[in-house]
Amino acid sequence: MTHAAQFRAGLLDARLPVPPGLTDGQGRPAGRRYAVYRNNVAVTLTEAIITGFPAIASLLGADNMQRVAGAFIRQEQPRTPILSQYGAGFPAFLAEQDQLSHLPYLADVARIDLAMRLSYHAADHTPLNPAILAQPDEATLMATRLSRAPSLETVSSRWPACSIWRYAMGRTADKPAGEAEDVAILRAEFDPVPVVLPTGGQRFLDALRADATLGDAIAAAGDGFDVAATLTLLLSHNALATPQPKG
Repeated sequence: MTHAAQFRAGLLDARLPVPPGLTDGQGRPAGRRYAVYRNNVAVTLTEAIITGFPAIASLLGADNMQRVAGAFIRQEQPRTPILSQYGAGFPAFLAEQDQLSHLPYLADVARIDLAMRLSYHAADHTPLNPAILAQPDEATLMATRLSRAPSLETVSSRWPACSIWRYAMGRTADKPAGEAEDVAILRAEFDPVPVVLPTGGQRFLDALRADATLGDAIAAAGDGFDVAATLTLLLSHNALATPQPKG
């Protein structure tokens, strides 16, 4: 392992020894300074995870979240100096922890936390003019291609993940109940909100992402899909964007 690799590895794992050869400006051993720097890095990254996953922090409690975040930062190093982008692997990390297996929904709630952050930092866009959907000719309407807003994120869960997220964040006093929920993160203006999609809504949005026509996206959504309710939801939250010219 190179000296640089030893330096980076030691920063995130206090169990490792101070890398050899570190000296201060006077050529003296710099182990004490390294230890201070290591502590600052660990505190910063741990705080980034706690802040970046507020619903998980609420569900686990302060002490447990501190321990889980500490374990995670030793496993996954930042890939960018932008701390708001750190933690993409945290939901998968939670799913792999045996001690958290009694909370099987935790990873999906973490995915909502992460999607909220991605939506908040996404690029702005020009919302779709609803008049575009007022096509008098059905064939023309069904051939229309709709663009998702950059801020639109989705999470599909086998659990009532959105209801759990809202309860954990104090958005509702009602304890979560129900079954699987497909969740859309919608940002009408500045702050994103998670909403439960109508039946088939996830498949509809997946088809739009794949550049399907409106007609094909409706077909992909399957039986029971309420296209009017879904489009009303998306348009009211500015979740569809004005298509940009190609080429």
